[in-house]
Amino acid sequence: MSPIRPVLLLTVFATLCVSSSQGAEVKAKGVVYDDRNGNQMRDAGESGLAGIKVSNQELVTLTDEEGRWALPGTDDCIFFVIKPSGWAAPLNEHRLPQFYYIHKPAGSPKALHAGVAPTGPLPESIDFPLSRQTEPDRFKAIFFGDPQPRDQKEIDYIAHDVIEELVGTDAKFGVTLGDILFDGLQLFGSMNATVALVGVPWYNVIGNHDINRDAPTDELSDETFESVYGPAYYSFDYGKVHFIVLDDVNHLGKGKKYKGGLGEKQLAFIKNDLESVPDEQLVVLMMHIPLGGVQDKEELFRLIEKRPYTLSISGHTHWQAHQFMDAKDGWRGEEPHHHIVNVTVSGSWWKGAKDELGIPHTMMRDGAPNGYSMITFDGHEATFDFKVARSPEDYQMNIHAPELVERKDLGKAWVYVNVFAGSSRSTVEMRVAGGNWVKLKKHVAKDPYYVAVREREIKLNPDAPALNSPTDSDHLWRGHLPAGTKAGTHLIEVKTTDMYGRTFQGRRVIRIR
Repeated sequence: MSPIRPVLLLTVFATLCVSSSQGAEVKAKGVVYDDRNGNQMRDAGESGLAGIKVSNQELVTLTDEEGRWALPGTDDCIFFVIKPSGWAAPLNEHRLPQFYYIHKPAGSPKALHAGVAPTGPLPESIDFPLSRQTEPDRFKAIFFGDPQPRDQKEIDYIAHDVIEELVGTDAKFGVTLGDILFDGLQLFGSMNATVALVGVPWYNVIGNHDINRDAPTDELSDETFESVYGPAYYSFDYGKVHFIVLDDVNHLGKGKKYKGGLGEKQLAFIKNDLESVPDEQLVVLMMHIPLGGVQDKEELFRLIEKRPYTLSISGHTHWQAHQFMDAKDGWRGEEPHHHIVNVTVSGSWWKGAKDELGIPHTMMRDGAPNGYSMITFDGHEATFDFKVARSPEDYQMNIHAPELVERKDLGKAWVYVNVFAGSSRSTVEMRVAGGNWVKLKKHVAKDPYYVAVREREIKLNPDAPALNSPTDSDHLWRGHLPAGTKAGTHLIEVKTTDMYGRTFQGRRVIRIR
C-alpha cells in the first residue's frame, strides 16, 4: 500500500484563489475540532483535530497539530472542511451536511430567486465542528437522478413514489445528482423537507435546472443553490471511499444556454484534493451532465486515469446507461473508466398516464421505469443496483412480445427484453415452453414497448402532455421465438447475468396457434 501523499499546510497566502475570483482579498483562519457534545460550539476540552483537509474551493490545506488552518480567499468565497472517514459534519433540520462557511459580505446580487444574505465581516475564526461516527468498509448509498419537480404536486409524487419506501433504509447517505428542481428554486425548502424523511444525510449536486437562469455569468448562477446547500463542488470521505461532488454545468449567461464543463479553478481543487488520497482508495465522481458531454473531461481524466479504482455517476439525460470509457473517449488508463448515467426519479419529467394513486408512470425514454439506484461500496469495489419505484427489488427487466403468434411466423416474431441496468458486460438468455436456453443479441435501438405505450397514450388522450420521443436504449436485447414451438399457451423465460455475476429472471406468457 503506497503512503499518503502529503499536503503542505499553507502558511503563506497564495494568490491562486484570488486571481480566479472577484472581490477583495481576505485571509481566513480557524480550527477544526472534535465536537464531543454535538452542540456546534467549541467548549472547554474539545480539542482541535490535526491533519484535516480544508479548502477555499481551489487550494487545499491540512490543519496543524492543534487543528488550526489558514487560507486566502475573496469577498465571494466559500470555505469548507473535507469530512474525513470516521467523522460527521453537523446536519440541519433537512439533514443537509453543514460543512462550510460562506463569505459574501454584501450578499448575492439581486436576482429572480434569492441568494445568500449579506454575511458581514469575516469572522476572527471560522471553526468547523466534526463528531465521531462509526463508518463500515461495506455500506450502501442512494443515488437520485433528476427528481425535477415543477411544483408542489410533483414533490408529492416524489414523496409517494420513492420517499415512502426508503424510510428506514440501511443506506448511510443519499445523493441527488442534479436537477433537484425544475427551475422553481423557491421550492428547495419543500423538496428538502420531503427528502429528509428518508432519515439519512443527503448531499446534492447542482444541475442545469438548479441555477439562476437570469444570472449574467456562470459564477453568479449558483447563488441560490449556495444559499441552501453551500459550495457547488466539494469532497468527503466515507468508509474507504473518497467522494467528489462536481459542478459541470457551465451557464453561458442570461438568455443563453449552458454547456458541460468544469473550468480551471474546479480542476485545480480536484488536483489539490486528490494529492492526499491514496492510490488504493476508490474515488467516486458525482456530477449532473454525463462525462461524455463535459468539454474539459480529458483534463479531468489526466487527474484520475492513473488510479486503479475510479467510478463516476451522473444524471441529466433521463435514460440509464453503463458506459466504459476508453481511448476513443480520451481516457488513457489501463482499464476503461466506468461511468454510470443514473436512472431518474422523475422518469420522463413526470409524464405518462396516471395510476390508481394518481402518479404518472413516467417511463424513461429508453423504456426503463423511473426510480433510483443503490450502490453498495466495499473497499475499492462498488456494486450498482437499479431500483424501480414502488416495485420489488428483483424487478429488473421488461419482456415485450406479441400476445398471439401464428406458427408460420415463429421464426420472424421478435421478443425484446429491456434489462434496466444491463450493459455491454451483461448476458441475456431466453427459453420458450421449457426448451433450450438461447442467448439473445444486444440491440441498440428504440424500445418498441416504450414506442407502443407512447402511441397508445397519445391516441387515448391527445390533449395530455405526451411522453417524450423515444431514444435508443443501451440495454435492449432481442431474439426470435423458436421455429419449432408447438401451438398452445406457453411461458417465455428470460434470465440475465450482470457484470457482477448476479442473475435475475423474468417471465411472460404468450399464445401460439
